[in-house]
Amino acid sequence: MPTTSLIDTLVARVEGSDPAGAVEVLHQLLDDSTIEDDARPVGIAAAATLVGLTPHTLRYYEGQGLVRPSRSAAGHRLYGPAELRRLVFLVRMRVSGMPMQELTSYIALVDQGEVTIPERRTKMLAQRDRIDRMLRELTLAREATEFKLRVYGGAPG
Repeated sequence: MPTTSLIDTLVARVEGSDPAGAVEVLHQLLDDSTIEDDARPVGIAAAATLVGLTPHTLRYYEGQGLVRPSRSAAGHRLYGPAELRRLVFLVRMRVSGMPMQELTSYIALVDQGEVTIPERRTKMLAQRDRIDRMLRELTLAREATEFKLRVYGGAPG
C-alpha cells in the first residue's frame, strides 16, 4: 500500500474521534514494540504486510539506501528486527510528510551513529516547522472555503 493509502487508513480510523487520538491510532497501526530483538527475519511480503506497504515500496526504499535487508542463501531479502523497526520509522516519517530527499539525508546521519544526534534533532525540528506551516496553510484554505460556502447560502452544512 502506498503511503497515501496508509494515510487514508489512518484518517478513516481517526475521523469522528478526539484529534489527540490520532497519535494512538498511528502507534497502533505501526507498533514496533511488538518486534522482539531475537525474532527471526521475515521475507519481503511479511515485512510489507507488517508495515502496511507493498513489496515494491520496500524495494524502492532499499534502492534509496533507507533500509538494507540481509539476503538468504537463495538471494531472498530478509528483514530482521532492526530492519523492521527502521521500516516502521520510515513509514511514520513519510506519514508526517517528510520528503524522500530529507528522509534519505536523515537516515544517512543515523547510519553515522550517535555523533550526528544534534544534526538529526535539527532535521526533526525543521520537519515540525514544515508540518506547522502546512497546518496554518490548511487552516487558511478551510476558512476561505467556509467563507465561500456562507456566500453561497448561509451556514455550511
